[in-house]
Amino acid sequence: MPRRDFLLLVAGALGGAGLVSALWPFVDSLEPAADTIAAGAPVDVDLAPVKPGQQIIVKWRGRPIFIVRRTPDELKMLQNAADTSLLRDPNSQELQQPTYARNWYRSVNPEYLVLVGICTHLGCIPEFKPKGADIAGGNWPGGYFCPCHGSKYDLAGRVFAGVPAPYNLPVPPYHFTAKDKIRIGENPPDKDADYSLSDVEQI
Repeated sequence: MPRRDFLLLVAGALGGAGLVSALWPFVDSLEPAADTIAAGAPVDVDLAPVKPGQQIIVKWRGRPIFIVRRTPDELKMLQNAADTSLLRDPNSQELQQPTYARNWYRSVNPEYLVLVGICTHLGCIPEFKPKGADIAGGNWPGGYFCPCHGSKYDLAGRVFAGVPAPYNLPVPPYHFTAKDKIRIGENPPDKDADYSLSDVEQI
């Protein structure tokens, strides 16, 4: 390679590196700030593909969010004494949900359950177990079982009595943006505008 071409190549490379160095602070400024990442932007979820009796899991703010489409029979069980008699807080007296989800089905729409999937004992991830699953004690009504220390929750995320977990599974802020679409991380425009997971007793 002639000396002149070599010098031009080196000068071009150095100029390119200088341009990248000059532009990097600008490019870096386009990245979300650490506090913005920690706060977590809302997540939109399409519920149309979810079948009755099925659970899906999405992630919001680094946490698993359980979404279950409950069947009519499962909803009926939530009001049955065979279920409620097993629970520590069947009426959701403890603040583990916003007021718009403080009802017997613990959700905005009875058909869809939305929970933070973290056991309130030591932070393990409970497993979704439908009715009839082989869970210690028998007569399992359907819900969640934490394999770490045996905590159990029903299909409204209400904790069983006599297990290590002290509270119901938390309900995150969320609302429906359409008939079969929800936005997790944002309260309904007209309700509990200030509710956040920092308000709950334990997560």
